[in-house]
Amino acid sequence: MSFVFSPMPVVSVPVLGQPERFPVHRIYCVGRNYEEHAKEMGFTGREPPFFFLKPTDSLVVVEAGQTGTMPYPSLTQNLHHEIELVVAIGQGGRNIKAADVTKHIYGYAVGLDMTRRDLQNEMKKQGRPWCIGKAFDHSAPIGPITPIAHAGDVNNAEISLQVNGADRQRSNVAKLIWNVAETIEHLSAAWELQPGDLIYTGTPEGVAAVVAGDTLVGQVAGLGSLQIKIS
Repeated sequence: MSFVFSPMPVVSVPVLGQPERFPVHRIYCVGRNYEEHAKEMGFTGREPPFFFLKPTDSLVVVEAGQTGTMPYPSLTQNLHHEIELVVAIGQGGRNIKAADVTKHIYGYAVGLDMTRRDLQNEMKKQGRPWCIGKAFDHSAPIGPITPIAHAGDVNNAEISLQVNGADRQRSNVAKLIWNVAETIEHLSAAWELQPGDLIYTGTPEGVAAVVAGDTLVGQVAGLGSLQIKIS
């Protein structure tokens, strides 16, 4: 088979303790999945889960122990951080029941859903899709994947983000409105999940702006940390 130009290489994420890498298929994100974050965004209650996607090549893949670099994006004056637990799917499926989710999970990682908040809010006001606020280049930093057998009790893990050494976000994965199993059940009813899918599960309260020169350190207990410099 020949192509009119060389295909892009497969996007992949390192796996802790293994030479093999995790090839990425799609990136799904869950919106407003912590109650306190929903409130700070002007919403309340346990609404049905909703999803958006980011391009696979929006990942900023950070190797273990390294500091990644994210360029400050164009068109925005209000770039926000959102620390998230990321689920890596190893076995696909459709209409997966919450009770059966564990066998579909390959592992977990720490991720950031970076958001051009001013552009997102403007699109919301106009009733238009807000991909421009979420699905831009370099908008999905991620650290190495920890296989599920070594990840510990992820569903009750502390999740946090510091900017320049100061706390910005701190909560617990147990406070997800829709937990990991419920999220996958809902998501797999809408899309057939595939090996290589990543699911960003939502962010707790405390989202705020960052600027060029800031250093972000995100953590989920048991999964290590993700460090990013905004350039």
